[in-house]
Amino acid sequence: MCLLKDGAKREGGVPLVSPYGLPNIRLFVVFRVLFNARFYYPVFTILFLDFGLSLEQFALLNTVWAFTIVLAEVPSGALADLLGRRLLLVTTSLLMIAEMSLIAFVPLGNPQLVFWAFLANRVLSGLAEAMASGADEALAYDTLVAHGLAGEWPKVLEVQMRAQNVGYIFAMTLGAVVYDPGVVNRVLGWLCVKGVVTQQVSMRFPLYLTLGFGLLALVATLRMREPQGLSRQAERSSGSVTLWEVTCLTGRAGGWILRTPMALAIILFAMTFDHTLRMIVTLTSQYYRLIDLPEASFGLLGSAVAVIGLFVPRVARKMTERFSPGRNAVLLSGALLLVLFLLTLFVPYLGLLPMIAVFIGLMLTSFFTSHYLNEITESHQRATVLSFKGLAFNAAYGFIGLIFAGLIKHFRQGQAALHPDWPAALLEDQAFKATIGCFPWYLVIGLVLVSLLCLPRLMRLRSGGRPS
Repeated sequence: MCLLKDGAKREGGVPLVSPYGLPNIRLFVVFRVLFNARFYYPVFTILFLDFGLSLEQFALLNTVWAFTIVLAEVPSGALADLLGRRLLLVTTSLLMIAEMSLIAFVPLGNPQLVFWAFLANRVLSGLAEAMASGADEALAYDTLVAHGLAGEWPKVLEVQMRAQNVGYIFAMTLGAVVYDPGVVNRVLGWLCVKGVVTQQVSMRFPLYLTLGFGLLALVATLRMREPQGLSRQAERSSGSVTLWEVTCLTGRAGGWILRTPMALAIILFAMTFDHTLRMIVTLTSQYYRLIDLPEASFGLLGSAVAVIGLFVPRVARKMTERFSPGRNAVLLSGALLLVLFLLTLFVPYLGLLPMIAVFIGLMLTSFFTSHYLNEITESHQRATVLSFKGLAFNAAYGFIGLIFAGLIKHFRQGQAALHPDWPAALLEDQAFKATIGCFPWYLVIGLVLVSLLCLPRLMRLRSGGRPS
């Protein structure tokens, strides 16, 4: 029996202190569930439209959201490493409360006021996403390190992802139900409550529920504590952090990533998988429509994917235990290329299967990235490095969004020239199918470029006798 840091003990390789006995770990799981279970997700687009916004404004607002994340991602990670992760997470919860309050209580009737309220909501939401990115993982992982339980991180990730999927199922189902005034009025009738709820009233119910989760997230983050060692560092830094210190830490973390072949490879390969799959996930409703699935089934399908997600983390953990990072990257690459080629066939009904595989691939990518990157990153710059990962992911997502828009326009114009008698809806559908047909080749090009950049450095490191 050997004594571990802070008194944690192992016997036969099994920790005698459970990671779930640590308050920070439990609160990390709770925070992830509360922050990500947004009740308005199943009605995201039509929510904006029902408030009186146009599709063009909807696209503009989400561009602002993505741009805010890209700008704030790395500086927020550096602040988390300098001032403490708990402070950033408390700020994240406050931003979530502010962003939801803005649109939950904005009065209707003034389109300009509604637009500015949603614009502020998107900026605050982007800031909250950026501040949470990396800080929550860093706090949880360093808590395990402080108790000699760093090897338990894959199991913690598994539990966290499963809990998050349960929260997602709950939010998807309840959010869609309370948004529908017909359903709400029937429930009120069963409860013998007089009065009729209109769409303008019920459309705020998912926002109220999400605001409630924001308040609970604030309670959870206030109960978190900085891990030993890091708390003293945060106390020394508190109130004395300058722009120069943030810049220096950011520069050191960025330089470390560039000098560490394994870290660079993890981020670039994961970025290639993530932004390609996320773009497809964004387009699920249009894809479902083109494989003849009824629109009424879309919410149920989202919940079904979340149920499948309950089992994916365990598979991912087993893969990290059995295979090397390189083997997992090869397996994931081959499987995703096959899946993307199957998507291009647009097989009625059965086309749902490769789309489900896209969601699974996204979950595997998230698990592998978190596990491998935390494993090789030192505590003093963990949140900053994880923020670089988030920056790469979101910048790539914005890049592929521009490519997608350009391809749609190109194929639509080409189809219109060939078939001037086709209606606009048919032209849009054909352009969409042609654009989806480009995704497998886009992934191939991305993987080739990343391999050419990373593999020679990894091979030189390995041939030099150093672990890669």
